[in-house]
Amino acid sequence: MSPGDQHSDAPAAQPVRSDVERNRGRILAAARTVFGRDGLGASMASVARETGVGIATVFRHFPTKEALVAAVFSDRMDAYADAVATALEDPDPWHGFTGYIEAACAMQAADNGFADVLTMTFPTAKAMEKRRNEAYEGMVRLIGRAKATGRLREDFDPSDLVLLHMANLGVVNACGYAAPDAWRRVVALMIQSFEAPARAPLPASPEHDALYRAMLRAVPAGDTARKPERNS
Repeated sequence: MSPGDQHSDAPAAQPVRSDVERNRGRILAAARTVFGRDGLGASMASVARETGVGIATVFRHFPTKEALVAAVFSDRMDAYADAVATALEDPDPWHGFTGYIEAACAMQAADNGFADVLTMTFPTAKAMEKRRNEAYEGMVRLIGRAKATGRLREDFDPSDLVLLHMANLGVVNACGYAAPDAWRRVVALMIQSFEAPARAPLPASPEHDALYRAMLRAVPAGDTARKPERNS
């Protein structure tokens, strides 16, 4: 019997229905709009309304809000990691360090959803968290190099970057469309405060576990996984 005549018990691969792919694409596009406008506090129900489908259809494609967030912002997290890589390639570590801060904060100002992403952690979104961790490790190296030049104050801690993003998020949210460039002044003030020589010692930085808990904010009520509807 030739190989072509052998019977296989394996089920034939079923092509993904075009309507399923279309619904997934519509959900992602709607989520980008909703999260970009309203931040991650927006509910899955609001994404469903923007898409024009039932909420069960949204949960059929994305069983949790973290899964949807990861799908929506994977490209932005890649861009964030690329900004760190670019900073590491700069022959001037201080210029690379400040350039990264300006680029990352500009990303926050341009997208309310991503502004939230940089101040939160999503343990089940493995790929996105892997990219975030890679970026963090790169920034730790860059911080060391900037300190070695004498330009970055010695008591600067990597956790200060998280605090910076939290502060920038607050400014972006508070100023909104009324003063959309206010974040630039705050970031400039922060960068100047990072530069050596330091005028005075800083208070102790937050404990790592405490800062992690602050980033591990709960998914808003009503966004837990739901039973999917059929034919969605």
